[in-house]
Amino acid sequence: MYLALLVIFLQCSELYTQERVFTFNTVEIKVQPSVKVKNGARMSVVCHADISKSTDFQMKHNFTIFKNGKPVFMTVSDREGARYEIPVARSSDTGEYECTVEAGGKTKSSDSLHVWVTGMTKPILTAEEKEVLEGEVVKLRCELPEEVPPLYFVFRKIKMNSTPKEKRVFEPYRNFSEVSFSVEEGDNILYFDCFGKRNVLLAFESSEHSNRTLVTVKEPFIKPTLNAKPSGNITEGDRIQFECSTVVARMRDIEIILQKNKTILKSVKDEKILKYSTVATLEDSGEYLCKVEQGRASKTTKLNVVVQELFPKPILSASTSNLDENKELTLSCSISGFRKANFSILRKNSNGEISLKNSRNLTMRVNVNDTGSFICKAEVKGIVKESKPVMINIYAPVSKPTLSVVSGLPEVVLGKPLRLICRSAMGTPPITFRFHKGNEVKTIVTNDTYATFLDENIRQNDKKGYKCDARNNHSSGMKTSNILNITVIVPIRRASLGSIPYGKVEDGHETTFLCSVEEGSWPIHFRIFRKTDREVLLFETSENADKILWRKKAMNRQDTGTYYCMASNRANVDVKSHPITINVILAVWQKGVIAASVLIPIAGAVTFASWWFLYKKKKAKGPSVEMSGSALATNLTSEKLTRQHNDRDYYSGSGYIEDSENHMKSTDETKGPDLESAEVEYTEVEVSTLDPHRAPVQKGTETVYSEIRKANNDSVENRHSRIQGHPDAT
Repeated sequence: MYLALLVIFLQCSELYTQERVFTFNTVEIKVQPSVKVKNGARMSVVCHADISKSTDFQMKHNFTIFKNGKPVFMTVSDREGARYEIPVARSSDTGEYECTVEAGGKTKSSDSLHVWVTGMTKPILTAEEKEVLEGEVVKLRCELPEEVPPLYFVFRKIKMNSTPKEKRVFEPYRNFSEVSFSVEEGDNILYFDCFGKRNVLLAFESSEHSNRTLVTVKEPFIKPTLNAKPSGNITEGDRIQFECSTVVARMRDIEIILQKNKTILKSVKDEKILKYSTVATLEDSGEYLCKVEQGRASKTTKLNVVVQELFPKPILSASTSNLDENKELTLSCSISGFRKANFSILRKNSNGEISLKNSRNLTMRVNVNDTGSFICKAEVKGIVKESKPVMINIYAPVSKPTLSVVSGLPEVVLGKPLRLICRSAMGTPPITFRFHKGNEVKTIVTNDTYATFLDENIRQNDKKGYKCDARNNHSSGMKTSNILNITVIVPIRRASLGSIPYGKVEDGHETTFLCSVEEGSWPIHFRIFRKTDREVLLFETSENADKILWRKKAMNRQDTGTYYCMASNRANVDVKSHPITINVILAVWQKGVIAASVLIPIAGAVTFASWWFLYKKKKAKGPSVEMSGSALATNLTSEKLTRQHNDRDYYSGSGYIEDSENHMKSTDETKGPDLESAEVEYTEVEVSTLDPHRAPVQKGTETVYSEIRKANNDSVENRHSRIQGHPDAT
């Protein structure tokens, strides 16, 4: 029974759960009356959720309305809609609105909606003072109490019959701003107002203008008066007096200033009157300004003064402006149409003026130090006027110029430029120099004491002399230097080295080296080097020649190596030859000694073998010469071939075996029939020879054929020997 009730309960629960199914279709947000609302009007933001349900059941909805991403309204309702009321819309309510609905664990949001509240509230302007003095400031405050920053404030100072002056202030964090305006001269009645601005959708929106505030201005002092005595017909030499005065409300911090062309002539403080007097000159004509200042306030008055000329400026004249030293100079000072004056003639220098004579005229003998500016002064009734300066140049004659090469020596390397300098030790500048190459004028230079000339066209056979001349304004005329001859240095070109003998030199013999150049100016410095593992200077000399010979006596094996020579001259360019190789070899006598050391033992062995054979022959008295010769030759040939085939350490020479018959015939023809019965015997001797140029020691077979002819008296009539062996044997 209980089990049946449990099953029924579970099925009912499942049916209940299945009946409470819902889904959000849409969530919408609207603004009433529209998305563009006038400032101060009523505004409603409505959020509505469209929900589909499986059955009609009640549930709670959580509504949240956002403005610019921040929540501004939240509510919970059984209904599917909510309303956010704004009774008085302000510009701060402008923004992006969005609605989010949450119910039964599900959430859905609406699209964003931009709402624009047009217009701004009217700002409120207040002034700190309603009555101020000239020079003081008016402090203002403009406020937009119902607006939200950032805001822009514009303040205006309004003056009758003039364009308002504006001041703009940006306030990023406040809804009010404060500024100050200076009260200037002439500001009597002032009005001020302000308005606000804000940035909406990249455009500015402005508020109404605030209330207009009136500020009354009082003068701290009256405009000053400026007078001059005498007031008219002022002539140079007259005393002129200026007077500037004003009326002030309070004397504290008041100042009166007299100016002419921005130059302050005099000033007084805490006084009502300023007085200034001077002797009038022509330069005193012009506009004068009296200025009264107190704090920020200032007022000015102008007066124009004309001073008539008493006499014109004097004129100084000179007999000449350029003259030689020790000549006479006459100076005269005059005033056009005016003769009664006190004259003086002066010369100016770096330290001031030097008075020469208190007179109208001056005659003097001049020297170079008198060069300078001369003036004259004239005085009438205490008025002193100065003439325009006159420049007088006194010239000393130039001395004979000297011409030299800037680098020092009178020479130049071919292909390099030549720089010359012409100097004149004495003479008043400016001096004009002329350079000549041969009879041709190359250049003209005006300078103080020297001039330089650059000749870039230097040729190898250029033999034209150089000279220069100098002159100034002295009447003595031109002076010419001596002729300067220049040596053109030809650089070294193509050095070469040779030797006799060339390539191979016997030890102990002399070698002659020849170092030569194809072209180059003398003297030439020659150097000969040997290069093995390092460079060694062997010989050097300087000669007025294109080549040199150097003999190296007694060359030895250490002199083997590479040789080259270097040549240079005053062009300071080293030219190196191609290298040559020298090998020092054994001399002939050295080879003979080595050969003798080998052949003498061999000759001794042959002699001993011959003696031994004859000795045996006498004792044995063996078979006939023909049989012995034939058998012996056969054995020798067989044995020699066998040795050549089996022993690779032996070297067989390219010798030969003499034909016994031909030899015998030749002998018979020479000696006659007495030798026909002579017996010939052969023997082979094996010796070991030491090759002085090879290692290890090699063995060789030296075959010595000794031909012995016996006469009836057993005496040896003739003996022939031939040695064949190592090709290097001697």
